[in-house]
Amino acid sequence: MDDKWKIEYYKTTNKKSPVEEFIFSLDVKAQNKIVDMLTLLKEFGVTLSLPHVKKLTGTSLRELRILGGDNIRFFYIAQTGKTFLLLHGFSKKKQKTDKKEINTAIKRLAEYKSRDKT
Repeated sequence: MDDKWKIEYYKTTNKKSPVEEFIFSLDVKAQNKIVDMLTLLKEFGVTLSLPHVKKLTGTSLRELRILGGDNIRFFYIAQTGKTFLLLHGFSKKKQKTDKKEINTAIKRLAEYKSRDKT
């Protein structure tokens, strides 16, 4: 039996994946770093911690941190069935994460949950 976690990408109602689009917009080096980090996330699941993963206080969101010159971040949640849902990806430009980025992930999560109930 496979003990690894699965990764799903948030999709809009018209089946577009803004997270995948973000990944494919990056250069190959950054894409390779992302693949490496997603592999770690699948392998270690919810036990992966700092400096790779940080829980966002006051939300159900976690932040996957790809460090280095790129400073790429992904907001995601853990779901039942050992699945992570990647909600939003962005390049972090400042020390403090912009509220707009967090709000995008929260909005997508709310939309995803409301769709899931119907």
